[in-house]
Order: sequence, then structure tokens, then C-alpha cells
Amino acid sequence: MNFKTIFKSFKNKDMRKRIFAVVGILVAYRFLAHIPVPLGDRETFQQAIHNFIEGSDFGGFINLISGGSLTTFSILLVGISPYITASIVMQLLTKAIPRMEELNNDGEVGRRKISQWTRMLAVPLAVLQSVAYIFILSQELLATNTGGDIEMSFQSWALAVTSMTAGSIILMWLGELITEQGIGNGISTVILCSIVSSLPKVVIEFASALFDTSAGTLSLFGWLELPVNPTMFWTTLGVVIGIVLVLYILIKINEAQRIITINYAKRVRGNSAYGGIKSIMPIKLIAAGVVPVIFAVAFLSVPAFIGQLILRADQNSDIAATMVSWFSAPSASNFNKEVGLQGKDFIYPTLYFILVVMFTYFYTSIVFNAQEISENLQKQGGFIEGVRPGKQTEKYFSGLVNRLNLFGAFSLGVIAMLPYIVDYIFIVTTGTPLGLSISGTGLLIVVTVALENMRQINSRALMVTYDDYQ
Repeated sequence: MNFKTIFKSFKNKDMRKRIFAVVGILVAYRFLAHIPVPLGDRETFQQAIHNFIEGSDFGGFINLISGGSLTTFSILLVGISPYITASIVMQLLTKAIPRMEELNNDGEVGRRKISQWTRMLAVPLAVLQSVAYIFILSQELLATNTGGDIEMSFQSWALAVTSMTAGSIILMWLGELITEQGIGNGISTVILCSIVSSLPKVVIEFASALFDTSAGTLSLFGWLELPVNPTMFWTTLGVVIGIVLVLYILIKINEAQRIITINYAKRVRGNSAYGGIKSIMPIKLIAAGVVPVIFAVAFLSVPAFIGQLILRADQNSDIAATMVSWFSAPSASNFNKEVGLQGKDFIYPTLYFILVVMFTYFYTSIVFNAQEISENLQKQGGFIEGVRPGKQTEKYFSGLVNRLNLFGAFSLGVIAMLPYIVDYIFIVTTGTPLGLSISGTGLLIVVTVALENMRQINSRALMVTYDDYQ
């Protein structure tokens, strides 16, 4: 990454225009995130949302990628999850339906048509998710007997669903506008902004606890007194060091790739010779990105959600209580501090890890088609030294990706489980979980998107400053 070239590119008017446009779009997005849904008393729903987030790992994850829109009961509450879901569905259909696969291979026109279908599919999904959220929150209000003036007429439901759907579509449109600027993927940038927007609040909470000297001050070397809380100082120092180490490891894992040398046979046509050169094909260690983690969280949230619905209808249902207990993510609020770690506290993390590994293999098989790559190489006259073109090349790629997935999937699973691992260590050593608000999934998304955006900015910077190197 050439930061000197990036800073030099800011002198270019078009580059400044693109960057200011992206910043303006993100500022507009953060303003929209504070417009409430027109449904009943806002504070009443915020309390129900707080209970939903505390009792559901999926609720916490949705709040994370929506930039806190869930806790503020904003019109962006649904976020871009309908578009993400629609994109995943269209990717699966493209691989499953030959006609759509042909359309995808037709070039830019075919891909634009599939993108248009993806946007159209996102609209009904946004409507369904809006209705589901309002239903869940209304049931949460009834279950907790939360007071407040709430109007649940058909007109109120229609207005709320319309506003939440419109918020989701506007957010999808803002993401497309960012993508058009050519300095980053819009949807990923919106998610990055959502996660980063919660960091100032975390920093302020740590700072207020750090400078709270009601329990005493920190004495270093017997003569230096620092006006900070001793316990919070060492806790903050440990968290900062841990985050730096995790970020370093995440960057290394995200950037890790296997370089394959491709040879092209020399061909002669008339008086011209083609080929006879070498190129490289990089294969990433984690080709699936964070999609397996999103799949795993969504899959594990279903049993707990069904259990909560059954408990609202029958509070004496043992099966529902077991489902909620087993499939709820361990957190600082539901650990039994008196008893300590129990067997059920390991069920969710174990299933989470297994599902992340499984979905990593599944999604990698979708995004990396060994047969298609092998056929394209054979058509272009490319081959790998020591490997015959065709079926042998396909077998070589399949075996290579499976070996990379073995380490990549386990690494992704450990990263996703970092909060639980830290909590378990603190329970064993101190008897109380730390309750980290920064998840391994959030850090992984931030690192992946930030690196990809920096690569695109660097490429555009090289393009606009190309004449300076002539």
C-alpha cells in the first residue's frame, strides 16, 4: 500500500470529488439512523429492543451491522440484511439454475440483469423482515408487561412497515452510490461505518471508568501517582494489547494466499507468436470471507427464537426453555456466577464453531469453482507445471482449496469465538466474565472491508497520478 501516492492523489479534483461524495453519503446514512419508526412510544420499544438484544445473539449481531439502528428503533432497523440475503439467494440460484449461470457468463449485460433481480428480491424480503421485527418487539412488550402508549392498529402497522422498508431500500441505494464512486464496495462500506460508529461510545465508557478515582489511584514504582483507576488501567491496557494482536493476526490471515504459477503455451499464428509467458493465480486462505459467520449466527438463532415464541404462548414448556437455554449465546448477563461454568455453556460455542467450519467449506465451493477455472485455463492454453490440463488440473485445485480451507475454516471459527474464549478465561481466573462488546466477527468485518477499500483507493490513486511518473 503506497500511502504517499494516495495522499498525492488528493490534489486531483476528481479524486477529491469521489472521496467527499462517499463521506457525504455516510454522513447522510448516520443522520437517517436516528430517525425513529412512527409506531407508538419510542422509549417503550427501545426497552423491548434492549431485552431482545440481551436474550438473542442474532439480535446483537443485527444491531452491530446496523450501526445501532436496532437500539434507537430507527427506520434503518432492518438495515441492508434483505439485500445481503437476496444476494446470497441469487448466488445460490446462479449455481443451481443453468439458465442463470449462462446469463451470468454473458458479460456485463447479464450481470446487470441479475443485479436488478437481486434488488427486486430485496424489497419483499425487507417487507417480511419489517413485519417480523415489529411482531417480535410487540410480543416482547406483551411478555415483559412493559407499560407505555402503543397503537397497534392496521394503519400503524402499515406506516411502520412502509417506513422500515423504505429505510432499507434507501440504504441499499446509498450503498450503490458509494460503489459507483469506485473507491470501495458500497454495501461493505456501510457495514464498516455501522460497526465503527459504535466505537466512540465504547471508548467513552472505558475512559469514564478509567478516570474514576473513587476506588483509589494507580501508583507506579512507588513514587509516580497516576489519576486513574488501578483495576481499569490494567484491564484497558490488556484489552488494547489484545485488540492490537488480534488485528495483526486478522490482517495476516485475511491477506494470506497461495500463489500458483500458470504457464501459457506458445502459439504461432501467421507471423505472430502468442503465449510462452508465465502468470500467477493467487488463492486466498479464507475465500469465503465473513459469510460463513453470518450463516452460522442466523442458523443458530432460529431454535432460540422458536423457543421464545413457544414460551410466550406456554411459559411452562420445558422443551422451549431447553431450546432457549441451549441455543442462546453465553454472555455476561446469563452466566450463572454462583455455579460457574456448566455443560450447557459450551453447547452454543461448540455448535457455532462446527457450523462456521461447515459453512466455510460450503460457501468456498460456491465462490471457487475448480471445474470452471480448469476449463478456462485449458481454453486459454494455460497449465500448471507438472499437472495435466483438464481433469487433473481440476483435481489439483480441489485438493489445494480443501487443504487451505482446513486451516482457514478453523481460524475463522476461532476468531468468531474470541468473545466466548475471553469470557471463559475470566470466569476460570476471576469468577466473572469480562463481557466484551467488541466481537471477533466485528473485527473481522472491519479488517476485511478496510483492506479491500484501501486497495481500491490505492488503485485509483495510481491511475490519477500515472502521468506524474512519465
